Order: sequence, then C-alpha cells, then structure tokens
Amino acid sequence: MSKQLKADLSLLSVTVVWGASFVITKNALQDIQTYNFLAVRFLIAFLSSAIIFYKNMKNINKKTLLYGALIGVVLFGGYAFQTVGLNYTTASKSGFITGFSVVLVPIISALLLKKTPETSTIIGVILAITGLGLMTLNSELSLNIGDFYTLLCAFGFAFHIILVGKYTVDVDSIALAVIQIGVVGILSLIFSLSSENFFIPKSFDLWFAILITGTLATSGAYLIQNTMQKFTSPTHTALIYTGEPVFSAVFAYILLGERMATKAIVGSILILLGMILGELKLNFKNIKFKIKDDSLKSSGE
Repeated sequence: MSKQLKADLSLLSVTVVWGASFVITKNALQDIQTYNFLAVRFLIAFLSSAIIFYKNMKNINKKTLLYGALIGVVLFGGYAFQTVGLNYTTASKSGFITGFSVVLVPIISALLLKKTPETSTIIGVILAITGLGLMTLNSELSLNIGDFYTLLCAFGFAFHIILVGKYTVDVDSIALAVIQIGVVGILSLIFSLSSENFFIPKSFDLWFAILITGTLATSGAYLIQNTMQKFTSPTHTALIYTGEPVFSAVFAYILLGERMATKAIVGSILILLGMILGELKLNFKNIKFKIKDDSLKSSGE
C-alpha cells in the first residue's frame, strides 16, 4: 500500500468520525446545554493536543498567539452556531448545510481578491444554493431557525478556512491549530458560565460523547490531518472531506432513524455535486476535467 493511499484512507477515517459527530452531538444536547458541551469538549481537546504536540507548543511566539486567537474566535462562531442549530434541526441536514462552507470558500476568496470565480466554481455554487433551498425552505419559503443557525455556521467555517490558509504559512501550523482549540474552549466556558448552569458531566453517555468528539473528532483529527497530509495533495484532502455530510446522513439514519424527504434528498445530492464541482477545474475546450492544485481543505466538525 502506497503512502498516499494510506494517507487518503486515514483522512477518510477522519471524515467518518466527523460525520458521526453530528449524531453524537445531537444526542448529547438532550442532556447538556450548548456552550457547556463545547467548553468541556474543547478544553479536553486542547489539553490532549497540547500534550501530543508538546514540542510544537514550546516555541510559541506572539504572532502565533495573535493569529491563533483571531482564528479561534472565528472557529468558535462556527461551532457555536452549528451546535445551537443542532437543537432545532436534524443531524443529516446539519451535515449538508455545514458542508456548504466548502462552496463558500472560493466565492468569498474571489470577492476579497476581486477575482472572477472559475466556471466550475460558479456552477458548483448554483447547484449548492439550489440544493440548500430544497433542503431548508418549506412550502411558505420560510427557514427553520436551526437551519438558519447552521447556515451561519457554514459561513464561519468558510472564513476559518480562509484565515488558516492566510496565516498558517507564517507560523507553526500545529501550534496554531492547538491555540485555536484552546480559544474555542475558553470562549465556550465564558459563555456557559454567564448564560447557562455549567456543570461537569457525570453520566457515561455524556462523557462518551465528549471524549469521542473531543479526542477523535477534534485533537485526533488534527493529528491525523497534520501528519498524513504531507503524503497526499490538498485537493485529495478537500475531495475526501466532501464525504462528511454523506456520513452524517448515514449515521443519522442508522442511529437516530432520521429519514429525509424526497425534496431534501435531491437537495443534498445537489449540495454534494456543488461541493465536488467547487474542487474541480473544467476545461471545456479539451472536454476534460482537471483537479485544482490550489484547493483549500475543509475544517473539522
């Protein structure tokens, strides 16, 4: 087995865990409030990541702290909106709407850089927006509050990807990731203490959810991504990560019995096609499809 195949399979395992985390989080939120859950999850992830990446953490400078704090605030917004939204929408819909961030990245980047998006990106966005409408809008064309929060989360994750791409080249990328996790944990704790009845979970089910999402879906995912991506391309990573909402829908069906209506299924297919097209470069003259070399990778749920 080649190193690239091993890397791709490892990244696929991360995608599977992230897909399952939607279901695990939704179940946990029945017994614990949003910021309380995020605080415990991310503080545990921060501690375990800091231990694992101890060598990287020893040489943190002011620039790394500054960039990490800024990106961490944006990441907190993404996770906060996503987790709040899960209280009001299904795990499967949350997965697909969150995945919309992959489509938003090239559009936001093009607007900031004042560059015209590629044809494939434009087509991908049109497909994804159409699919998003089918999934989230009811007969009265109104939006479920949970879907709206999750859509805001997608914008948060899109800006997170853009900021990471901008700043990770200037500092230690692993230390930058660990600081982000810590910032999310601290902000979640502040919000929980100020607006919720914060408590340390005691039940096995809650700790199972926290440990799975904290160690596997957060610190473990970053460990695999940072160690394995050197053996594969960013494009492979991005395309593999588009499978996250698919896995979220599969786990939601198996574990929660969630069934999507026909309209929602069609919408999810359009979103997935839009995400994949967003990572491809179409050459109409030669009637060929080329994979972009400069694709941005998705961030972890």
